[in-house]
Amino acid sequence: MQFAGIQSKEYAIAMLKAGSPEKIDQDPLGTGPYQVVQYQKDSIIRFKANPQYWAGKAKIDDLIFSITPDASVRWAKLQKGECHVMPYPNPADLDAIRKDPNVTVMEQPGLNIGYLAYNTTKKPFDDVRVRKALNMAIDKKAIVSAVYLSTGVAAVNPIPPGQWSYNKALKDDLYNPEQAKKLLAAAGYPNGFTTDLWAMPVQRPYNPNAKRIAELMQADLAKVGVTAEIKSFEWGEYRKRMQAGEHQMGMLGWTGDNGDPDNFLNTLLGCSSAKSNGSNVAKFCYQPFEDLVQKAKVVSNPAERTKLYEKAQVIFKEQAPWFTIAHAVQLKPVRKEVVDFKLSPFGRHTFYGVDMK
Repeated sequence: MQFAGIQSKEYAIAMLKAGSPEKIDQDPLGTGPYQVVQYQKDSIIRFKANPQYWAGKAKIDDLIFSITPDASVRWAKLQKGECHVMPYPNPADLDAIRKDPNVTVMEQPGLNIGYLAYNTTKKPFDDVRVRKALNMAIDKKAIVSAVYLSTGVAAVNPIPPGQWSYNKALKDDLYNPEQAKKLLAAAGYPNGFTTDLWAMPVQRPYNPNAKRIAELMQADLAKVGVTAEIKSFEWGEYRKRMQAGEHQMGMLGWTGDNGDPDNFLNTLLGCSSAKSNGSNVAKFCYQPFEDLVQKAKVVSNPAERTKLYEKAQVIFKEQAPWFTIAHAVQLKPVRKEVVDFKLSPFGRHTFYGVDMK
């Protein structure tokens, strides 16, 4: 995996001794095709081609990442030719982007999932009936069509449809507010309850607008008597607090690292990941699920692994630790003068091998 590139041990030791360990990240020494020339937080990263790269020098000499959080500003820069590749377009801008003669919109199904995690260790979400009730109370189709527009497909399972071992036989929880009310009453909440609902402050590859989705969820939940207070924090803080389990329910998501189902089912829903700083923000640790996922880790036959993962997805649907929102389509508008840029299934931006006309 690219993020696990080789680092210089000597440099790391020297930076630790100098009291500046952050330099390992911010002024890195590595073995990749590009060297960092300059990094300004929240503004720019400048790279130049590494002449000693083992596979040969990159075709592009100067590479600049212009850090631009606003999707409409990114689009304006692309239109003017100020930049050449643009990730995460605003779904509402896509029609205009597709009409631009200087731009090609590259797309492929995303290896990702956006979800709302219920903190299964906190009341009332420690009761599966409550989790199921909320899954029926939220109108998923309305959310996907309003927020993702044409750039997402409603998610049934915790892994994307393009991932091998995806269980096609599973059906989603139906949108049914009346049934949701009955389930809440059976769980001891005939008048509903009050909860928090965390929404990411940033656009992510798996979720173009978490705040808007939170508002739609809030309105749906109110109809079954559940009062949800929307909360958000700075992005780094948000992830840290969710991993610590401070939320009752909160939105997050994932883009696959390596194409293996374990990278979703164990990394996001396994018992070891439910510990305080792990990626399992539902804090879901359910032994029948865990047994299947851990067994699948050590079986080498793909057909056997597939069966284990298909069963694990059945348990996931029964236990409902998440409301699965959507799988986003990966879209990148690229200017026509760019040659040989390819989409990465892992949502990475790889410029080695890319050239300019």
